Amino acid sequence: MKSVKDIYTLNNQTKIPCVGYGTWQMPNDDTGYQALLTAFEAGYSHIDTAEGYDNEETVGKAIKNSGIPREEIFLTTKLGNKSHGYEETLLAFEASLERLQVSYVDLYLIHWPNPVYYRDHWEETIQSTWRAMEKLYMEGKIKAIGVSNFKIHHLEALLKTAKIIPAVNQLRLCPGDVDSKLVQWCEDKGILLQAYSPLGTGKVLQLEVVNNIAKKHNTSAAYIALAWSIQRGFQPLVKSVKPHRIIDNTKFFHVTLDEEDMNLLNQLNGCVGHADDPDTVPW
Repeated sequence: MKSVKDIYTLNNQTKIPCVGYGTWQMPNDDTGYQALLTAFEAGYSHIDTAEGYDNEETVGKAIKNSGIPREEIFLTTKLGNKSHGYEETLLAFEASLERLQVSYVDLYLIHWPNPVYYRDHWEETIQSTWRAMEKLYMEGKIKAIGVSNFKIHHLEALLKTAKIIPAVNQLRLCPGDVDSKLVQWCEDKGILLQAYSPLGTGKVLQLEVVNNIAKKHNTSAAYIALAWSIQRGFQPLVKSVKPHRIIDNTKFFHVTLDEEDMNLLNQLNGCVGHADDPDTVPW
């Protein structure tokens, strides 16, 4: 990989840029709008949003006014936690299209496998939700379908009735927070792992081992974390509304970590906290 425009190929042959611009906690106002325009100018072509982020309107406005043809932008959004179920998913998807001002999305994800609203029948619910997503995919309204925050048992439940294997599982992945069994399970199934919070919400940047590797390569700790993500075969989703950081996060491709570096980073565990448990978090 040499730039944010280089691609991975999903298990249905859809092409996806190797780095995405994430919009979690991005405000649904002019600050967010200007940040998105800066991201487009910096070279990002993959934008990741969600119904639950409450900023699809701003994302849609920026896409519309970017001057970039729609087919050159890879757009991901996610199903809201209150909208699981077959009919509910179909309605929620159409509402997202309207907010985004687009006729299709490139990737649609189930944001959370076990929302508190469906906790007593989550398995049945994600199966009916996935059936709706498969329908939308077959109709050409979605280029690829996937999941987010799914553990192995959630994926196994989904696959009991699924006709289509998820193309993506979006997880918290950074040095110090990797569920190795889940990663291997997804890789064995050809499911691309998207890494949200690739800097561990800043905690990775404080780790001594990461900073020592950064000094060795005469670069920044952030670049080390992003290079690690790419070399692991993950797709990092970077996020900032500050113009200089948006641009900086595209410039790590000159960093190549050697085997010793990768081993040190792969051995980190628990030092940046762990992803929330989707079966217990009240969301």
